[in-house]
Amino acid sequence: SKKSKSKLLWLINKIEKLPCKSFFPKSEITISIFVPIVISIGIGILVSLIGIGGGIIIVPVLVYLIKMDQKMAQGTTLFMFMLPIGILGVYNYYKAGQVDFKSALIISLTFIIGSYLGSKTALNLDTKLVKQFFAGAIILVGLKMLIGK
Repeated sequence: SKKSKSKLLWLINKIEKLPCKSFFPKSEITISIFVPIVISIGIGILVSLIGIGGGIIIVPVLVYLIKMDQKMAQGTTLFMFMLPIGILGVYNYYKAGQVDFKSALIISLTFIIGSYLGSKTALNLDTKLVKQFFAGAIILVGLKMLIGK
């Protein structure tokens, strides 16, 4: 809608005016270092709060707010997950007895294979098609959660 587009443009304008600019050569963007810091903290809170994969949020933020290429945003997000992967969030769930280690280990190990195959495929596809797959996945998951049992 016109109102949401106006708010997005307002936000982008505010982001562009933040101090401490830094050039990110791989992404070919110049932004304040505060942008990724604030985005990461906010998304980390949201991901831990509602238990979703951060990529659903961070990839669109990188693409539309920071103006990063879709494939670059996906690769950057995967790297982000590789290092911290929610260790403190996992610790809190572990303390509450809410981690199934056997299934987590199986899922983690097979995720590595899927991640490798998916990244090789995505890098060989047109960026527009990759965006469409990403959007389709979000829509399908959202619909399932809205109308599913």
